[in-house]
Amino acid sequence: MSPVFSLPSLTFRPVWRAVLACVALACLLAQPVWAQDKRLRIGVTLHPYYSYVANIVGDKADVVPIIPAGFNPHAYEPRADDIKRVGTLDVMVVNGVGHDDFAERMIAASEKPKLPVIEANAQVPLLAATGMAARGSGKVVNPHTFLSITASIAQVNTIARELGKYDPANAAVYVANARRYAQKLRKLRADAMAKLARAPGADFKVATIHGAYDYLLREFGLEVTAVVEPAHGIEPSPSQLKGTIDQLKRLHVKVIFSELNFPSAYVDTIRRETGVRLYALSHISYGAYSAAKYEQEMAKNLATVVQAIQESGQ
Repeated sequence: MSPVFSLPSLTFRPVWRAVLACVALACLLAQPVWAQDKRLRIGVTLHPYYSYVANIVGDKADVVPIIPAGFNPHAYEPRADDIKRVGTLDVMVVNGVGHDDFAERMIAASEKPKLPVIEANAQVPLLAATGMAARGSGKVVNPHTFLSITASIAQVNTIARELGKYDPANAAVYVANARRYAQKLRKLRADAMAKLARAPGADFKVATIHGAYDYLLREFGLEVTAVVEPAHGIEPSPSQLKGTIDQLKRLHVKVIFSELNFPSAYVDTIRRETGVRLYALSHISYGAYSAAKYEQEMAKNLATVVQAIQESGQ
């Protein structure tokens, strides 16, 4: 046996301490942690997520929309300039349940194919899709979680917690900001509910033009009875339209919620044939990005649902 191995183990302790120290340092450097003098660049896919993240990070990080204002996310196809922008990011926040599938393709085609992603809906109970064509196999879920105050608060908390892992120096700030923002969102919902003398009865039936508003309407205890569009942006065929009109009459639906600035002749046909009241809701998918956009448009959505309930005599 070599005499080297007969030496006391104490002889090697300083060496092993040095080795372990180097290993620990290498592991630390491998973590996705940014220096305090480097601002985190956070990509977002949709308008609501811009508002969420902007309120969470305040002035501690940069929020970067990967889709320019004015593009419809339902029909968006990645462009070279937008893919290039993805390569400048440190992390991206996504809806992740069907509303921004383009993000995965953009990341794969970018200079950072391993870009970290935060799935905002990781802790949100999801509803099954209604009125949407199934994509692929398996259960199809409704991706419009941001149209619910409850689901939005859950997403804000998830985003804040996950961003803190990438930017530990500001983790406490992100959590505190998320808590304040959640309080503001709760107040929006509380103010809306306070305007109703009582909850709508079980006989108050509503329908929607497309399957985006289930999460919002459930805040008021309402279930969507029918969805007109077979898929978002696809008008029903004449036979489908007749079937929907017959269904609305048979179920005594009183209200239809449409999308804001949604021009379509068949909507007028439904209103004329059934006598339902039509109310417009915002999809929060258009216009300029801003920290206040989500609050402003959700306040209008909540007020519209309250108005629909009140005017229907519930």
